[in-house]
Amino acid sequence: MRTVLRRPDFRLLFGGLLASMIAESMLLLALAIWVKDLTGSDALAGAIIFVIIAPRVLAPLVGWVVDRYPRRRVFVVTNLAMAVLLTPLLAVRDAGDMWIIYGVAALYGLANLTVGVVLSRLIRELVPTDLLGEANGVLQTVRQGLRLVGPLAGAGLYALVGGGMLAAVGIVGFLIAAVVVGGLPLAEPAEDPAEEGSVTRRWRVQLVAGLRHLVDEPAIRRALVGYGLGSLVMGFTESLIFAYVDQGLGRDAAFVGVLVTVQGVGGLVGGLVSAAVLRRVGEVGTLAAGVAFFGPAALALAYPNMWLGFAAVLMAGVSLPLTMVGLHTLVQRRTPPEVLGRAAAAAEAVTRVPQALSIGAGALVVGVLDYRLVFVAVGLVTLLAAAYLWRGRQLSPPAGQPARPRIPAPRPAPEDRKNGSTAVSTVRR
Repeated sequence: MRTVLRRPDFRLLFGGLLASMIAESMLLLALAIWVKDLTGSDALAGAIIFVIIAPRVLAPLVGWVVDRYPRRRVFVVTNLAMAVLLTPLLAVRDAGDMWIIYGVAALYGLANLTVGVVLSRLIRELVPTDLLGEANGVLQTVRQGLRLVGPLAGAGLYALVGGGMLAAVGIVGFLIAAVVVGGLPLAEPAEDPAEEGSVTRRWRVQLVAGLRHLVDEPAIRRALVGYGLGSLVMGFTESLIFAYVDQGLGRDAAFVGVLVTVQGVGGLVGGLVSAAVLRRVGEVGTLAAGVAFFGPAALALAYPNMWLGFAAVLMAGVSLPLTMVGLHTLVQRRTPPEVLGRAAAAAEAVTRVPQALSIGAGALVVGVLDYRLVFVAVGLVTLLAAAYLWRGRQLSPPAGQPARPRIPAPRPAPEDRKNGSTAVSTVRR
């Protein structure tokens, strides 16, 4: 990680992302707490995450835009748009204005998807292939490390001065990101040569090119199937955690910020070791390890105990950077640059849409079933998904190892055996 941070261009990109990540870490949880305070509903609070993730269904269009236009310009314009999108939050006063929060969350989710996709291409263009794991590890370490202070700072700021000030902090962070990355010395064409003259004639083919690549690449296909299976239930926890805090621990919604901060400790650990894990077990193996950590964490949350809950969210924190580093690095390394934006966007859709559906389902389930039973189900399903991924880790072995096991030499046919040593020497050749 120190090696990749010595690169001046990556440091500049990192500085801009740091400003936007600080804004995100303070804002996202606070939006859910804001809805909880306005409505008193655990389901509606968890549904805010569903609204943010739902725009992932537009991923093919977003990926096409990122592949066609200059990446730096797309990044800057998107961050400026995010700053503008937050301004309506300044008008929220009571439960009657809740539609403003949901509207901003949906548009913010679309902008956030765009930033994530364009970031995959920027990293690929700035960093050598052998340092992609380290670059992704640096970003995930900082992103998860911000959970140590961001959620508590956001919840505290919300409690002191309300959601309007949080919106102002987010606006400043995204403006800084746009200005810093706008100075990135990156030479890029107006559009990729491979796209010349193809937009009007083959736009449907171009939109699905990223998804087609994901299906055709065995390692990426297995990674997305396994992680998608886990995502189908992982999203339940967005609503379950409010029920866990409210019904299980008997505390108010703001205590979720404490748990997320503890999760940040685990995320910091996971981010720091992610590059080392990647070099030892490969991208699919790293993804499997990340999903595996989530299983026992969910099982532990089925029993409401504060200290056990701290241990559980710590494990969940380790899970997230491992899964993200494994998946992002796999897509970046196994995808041609000219289709990387669409492939990254399609990967986001394939993994996030099931998660969005599970968040929506979790918001309904938490009002019908005992949250403890749902946590048990989440733990068992994620362990099954981790086992499926781990069995396919040979598809993306660590650097320096063959992608497939060595095939033994064929046994000589019966007629060859009669020829004695001549047949044996032929087989050896």
